[in-house]
Amino acid sequence: MNYNLNTLFDKEKKTSNVKGLRKLFQLIPHERKNLLLALVIIIINAASKLVAPLLVGYAIDHAVVTGDYKSLLKYALYILLMYLIASATQYLQTKVMGSVGQRMLFTLRNALFNKLQELPIAFFNQNKTGDIISRVNNDTDKINQFFSQSLMQFVGNMAMMIGAAVFLLTIHPKLGMATLVPGICIFIFTMAISPWVKKRNALSLKASGNLSSEVQESLNNFKVIIAFNRRDYFRKRFAKANNENYTTSIKSGLANNLFVPVYGLGANFAQLIVLIYGISLIINGDFTVGILVSYISYSDSFYKPLQQIASLWTNFQLAMAGWDRISQILNMENDLVQESLPTTEETHEFALSFNNVYFAYPEGKEVLHNVSFHFEKGKTYALVGPTGGGKTTTASLIARLFDPTEGTIFLNGKNIKTYSSKERAEKIGFILQDPFLFSGTVKDNILYGNEAYVNYSDAQLTELLKTSGLEELLSLFNDGLHTTVSDNNSISLGQKQVIAFIRAVLRNPDILILDEATANIDTVTEQLLDKILQQLPSHTTTVIIAHRLNTIENADEIFFINNKEVEPAGSLQDAVAKLISGHKSS
Repeated sequence: MNYNLNTLFDKEKKTSNVKGLRKLFQLIPHERKNLLLALVIIIINAASKLVAPLLVGYAIDHAVVTGDYKSLLKYALYILLMYLIASATQYLQTKVMGSVGQRMLFTLRNALFNKLQELPIAFFNQNKTGDIISRVNNDTDKINQFFSQSLMQFVGNMAMMIGAAVFLLTIHPKLGMATLVPGICIFIFTMAISPWVKKRNALSLKASGNLSSEVQESLNNFKVIIAFNRRDYFRKRFAKANNENYTTSIKSGLANNLFVPVYGLGANFAQLIVLIYGISLIINGDFTVGILVSYISYSDSFYKPLQQIASLWTNFQLAMAGWDRISQILNMENDLVQESLPTTEETHEFALSFNNVYFAYPEGKEVLHNVSFHFEKGKTYALVGPTGGGKTTTASLIARLFDPTEGTIFLNGKNIKTYSSKERAEKIGFILQDPFLFSGTVKDNILYGNEAYVNYSDAQLTELLKTSGLEELLSLFNDGLHTTVSDNNSISLGQKQVIAFIRAVLRNPDILILDEATANIDTVTEQLLDKILQQLPSHTTTVIIAHRLNTIENADEIFFINNKEVEPAGSLQDAVAKLISGHKSS
């Protein structure tokens, strides 16, 4: 399955703003009451602001013109009350929506993180870590900013515009229609140009993700850069990514700022129409000065929010572009699901069987072609072959990190797809050449994911390690079980492999896979690990991938993997001959 986010970005048809916003609201059904409360507050806020101009016009015609200053004071108090209500509701609106925005950010990041945990390793192989982090951090923050700061302003301005339009058309329909003509032109312009603006913002976010990926990748490999004195290479790659980010940011900025002058021009035209048409009505006796003042105020109440919407619309387009990138991940499904398939029982009960297995990476060449072999319980098997021949791919298929393109893999006589993730993890142990450990202690890491011993005390765990023949390995750590494990090179790569080894062996798996698991370990420690492997339970089948001959010399059977095939290699000497021949042919 193709999990490449950038490829999907280029191929997918982007969702409309309305549909995207609807799906976004579906993530926060628990916020419905708060959103309705905010909407009520907005309506009260808009109503109070819209009543004030009517009171001003009425005061001019019935108090200022007539010289009734007592009534003028009364109208002034009413207008002040409207402004106080508007201020109070504005504060409540900000408070309610600020909380909604933060909770949405929390919910959205949780949903993203949970989805990432559901996706297979193929997703992480096909995408850069920096880009994924950018989507989790930056893109979700764009949505949060829109919800907490812009959404209610957007809705509030819309309410003001609708209310102002109603007043304009009610007071004088013809003048109202003339006043709204520039607004209709602005609406048509906005609908026409919005998809282009959204695309510009999406490309900018994509470039930002690529820049984050470049920085993360370069810093992770900075030792290599220093060792080969290739800071210039680092600078060139960063400069390229930074330049792309700069270019797309400039283009998106220009696109976003295009709304402001157009909206301003429309507002100016509307004011001009009101003045010319309104004065002519006054001359003809159809209008009063107070009504004209109110009308100008309502025109301003329509077009001033429209100008604010110009900048808010930019934030909306940016948020929707971010949502497109986030929804790409949320819409993905793990293709490594547990299936209710007929279980084929093998009469000879092999620990593992490959039956007519084919495998190819997405948009890549075929790695395995019609491969069939069997592993018996309790035996040790070695997989050898030239670099790139398919050894690690075969091991990954055994652990079901990937599924075959065609064919079937059986674990203990059952289709491996019928096992749940938990069952499969209990039955298969996998020790990688570059193991991943969590920050914490040695104890935390060797008990990771092992429910059987998760509540063991130090004394119980030490006794367990002694019983399993693993106690001697603890001497490699200064503070034993409480040795700190962190990202700052507190322990060596060899020590990390030892921890991964202990973690896997303690699970008593049916199949234990060692992918160059002793590559960074000294000879003495390797001999100790080999001794422990000899003492594994009788049901454990060991699969070893290694280049060092002493690692595989005690294997019960050796398989040679190259040119899409997996075949028995015979003796160690035969395997060496095949390996030499394979390197020459490649």
